[in-house]
Amino acid sequence: MDPTERFSDRAAAYARGRPGYPARMAPTVLAELGLGEDAVVADLGSGTGLSSEPFLRAGLRVIGVEPNAAMRAGSERHLAAEPRFRTLPGTAEATGLPPGSVDLVIAAQAFHWFDVVAARAEALRILRRPARAAVIWNERLATGSPFAEGYERLLRESCPDYPAIHGRQGDPARLAAFFGGQGWRRLTFANPSELDFDLLVDRLQSASYTPAPGSAGHAALLARLERLFALNERGGHVTMEHETRVHLGSLAEPSEPSE
Repeated sequence: MDPTERFSDRAAAYARGRPGYPARMAPTVLAELGLGEDAVVADLGSGTGLSSEPFLRAGLRVIGVEPNAAMRAGSERHLAAEPRFRTLPGTAEATGLPPGSVDLVIAAQAFHWFDVVAARAEALRILRRPARAAVIWNERLATGSPFAEGYERLLRESCPDYPAIHGRQGDPARLAAFFGGQGWRRLTFANPSELDFDLLVDRLQSASYTPAPGSAGHAALLARLERLFALNERGGHVTMEHETRVHLGSLAEPSEPSE
């Protein structure tokens, strides 16, 4: 399936079920990169606006670039009251933004879908100098509790696409290709979330590698999820542990040698 269309039938579950980002994440990124509140951010693959929101809260203007119409509409609803947000129907490889028009490019939960070479060239085109960027994602911790380990086992046994898609997000070779060498550093933030069963279902169904409702394997997957929840819930909730990982720095210019 075209990556830009994978979430067309999952936008609502994505908006409800996906985790947000820690409150201190965006201010820390801005401080690390030396950006002020007058900065303009391009959020590549902005989805339903979850990744744009923390940078808006930090006082910045954010342009969401999202190719999927259903996801883009979700961000427009979610951030309708935010005058510093606007969205465009572009891609990471062809944003439609003018040259030198933004101060920071971010990609959150979307980087693994990019053509890295083309996305890097586009980022260099639209960024003012220095060409600052941050690749952000919430990494679910797959060990450390019976629930975490059971959820990981459920995905590996019931979702054939899961291993290939899950493993690409933090690929060091892709990060090095995007930044143009090793000129980036990593920050991490704890990011747990408490989920009742309905939110857990949304979290599961927001992933493009899970069987869609009505498809083969979907009912069996939900039955397994319900059993896992029943075994691990406390007070009607389970805790899903994430680590928000941020790789940030300045993109090396094409003429600069890679380290």
